[in-house]
Amino acid sequence: YAPGLVSLEDFSHVMVFYWFDRNDTPEKRSMLQGYRRGKKKPLTGVFATRSAVRPDLIGITTCRIISIKDNIIEIDGIDAFDDSPILDLKPYIPRNDSFPEARIPDWVH
Repeated sequence: YAPGLVSLEDFSHVMVFYWFDRNDTPEKRSMLQGYRRGKKKPLTGVFATRSAVRPDLIGITTCRIISIKDNIIEIDGIDAFDDSPILDLKPYIPRNDSFPEARIPDWVH
């Protein structure tokens, strides 16, 4: 995939889509509601959280690019396990990926 990395070094950040391969159990895939870690309220649906416990195992995180050499990308700040399968990379583009006017519920703060 090295040719696909051309010009990625022009960006400061990359969005990494990965597979939660070590988080796959029938119990975790069947969980559709729960409480945020350490919280008793509110009960939320899994798609209203960023929990790794979910029916789909796709993870996404935005990371700072430290360097790209050959086909190796060194990044900072990923929340995946070492050797997690990478599904895709996309450059972080503020005008496309940041929405300052976005609304979030009070319980997220």
